Amino acid sequence: MLEQPRHEMPVPKPNSTVKYPLLQEILYLKGRSLQATYTIRDLAEIFSVSVRAIQTRVASGQIPSRDLPGRAKFLSEDLEMFLASSLKKERPRDYK
Repeated sequence: MLEQPRHEMPVPKPNSTVKYPLLQEILYLKGRSLQATYTIRDLAEIFSVSVRAIQTRVASGQIPSRDLPGRAKFLSEDLEMFLASSLKKERPRDYK
């Protein structure tokens, strides 16, 4: 039986239920596992942006944050909703 390298996460079975498909796909690609809560720094690493970019999106209401004890302020379900709502809308093309 072949073993997977340690840095790779196992691919979910096709019939398995994935609770947060968009978030879990990004985490898989980044080599991270699903957590109950995330910090601003976690999000910056996950989305490959600066902490300031996350703070700006939180301040504008694009990414919901929670008033939780400690530094963990983001829940998986909120991040999944953010990802689902972040699809770019196509602009209509002007045909001449």
